[in-house]
Amino acid sequence: MGTIEGHLLAATFFLFYALYYSVLVSLALLQGQRVLKPPLPPREKQGHRLWQRVPLEGMVKMAIALTGILSEFFYPLGVNRLKMVDWQDPHRPFVFKDSWQHVTMYLFFMLSGVVDIVSQLCLARQSVKLERAAEAMAFYVLVLLMAAHIENKSTLEIRVHILFMVPTFLVALVLNIEVWVPDQPPLWVLKTWMGLVLSTWMLQFSVLMYSPPSGQPWQADNPGDLAFLTIFFCWHLGLGAALLAAIYGLCSLWHHRCSSWTEAPGPSYQPCPTESSGEELDKLAAGATQQDAGI
Repeated sequence: MGTIEGHLLAATFFLFYALYYSVLVSLALLQGQRVLKPPLPPREKQGHRLWQRVPLEGMVKMAIALTGILSEFFYPLGVNRLKMVDWQDPHRPFVFKDSWQHVTMYLFFMLSGVVDIVSQLCLARQSVKLERAAEAMAFYVLVLLMAAHIENKSTLEIRVHILFMVPTFLVALVLNIEVWVPDQPPLWVLKTWMGLVLSTWMLQFSVLMYSPPSGQPWQADNPGDLAFLTIFFCWHLGLGAALLAAIYGLCSLWHHRCSSWTEAPGPSYQPCPTESSGEELDKLAAGATQQDAGI
């Protein structure tokens, strides 16, 4: 992830993941669901075809993480950062620190994908709590690695990464809470909002640090540049909320349109009035009296 391509890969993964959850949360709120994603039925009640039970979310996590690991070790082509210690140096120093930090981050997200697959394919009953715990651990590890990543960095990079750690820690905290207190709509919204913020912010600082649009690199010793970092991050808080609101609005339109399509045409059922003072009930009683008199 020491290149703009590596940062954009991770940022794109987080963004699509946050957008996916934005749609899930919006539909769950519109439909009044008590759970965000209904758990799978027990394995004996599932279909026998394996492709119908493949957990796509876990597979995507593993694929993206594997791509990130390979790019850290072997991108650009011809580079090999696979070694951890320089054995030719008498002091045996560690090498490629940043790459190994990024690889560790990807490994824990890959572990989260493996847990998803094992929980949904191998266990007799899906363990949603185990999946949430593994995902929370991946985000906690990301926060810890970012805290170590800013050592010996410029003031600008330290500020950028600290601002990135704030929404990342909140996502990890929400996932941790959901292990014991699941199915809370306010937590769904907060987790999705912070996911959008951390992904859009990562996209911006990837461009900011490696390819600024102005063509001039940001200056770490310029108070104005540092001040605008925080200003831009606050804008990303608003941008994340606006994206979530826009997705909710689009899902609302789709939900109401589908609801109108599924409504059955024809007369609607109306219950018979049962109150003694009802006009219809009085007419029925009068008719019955006339029939008795005729008899």
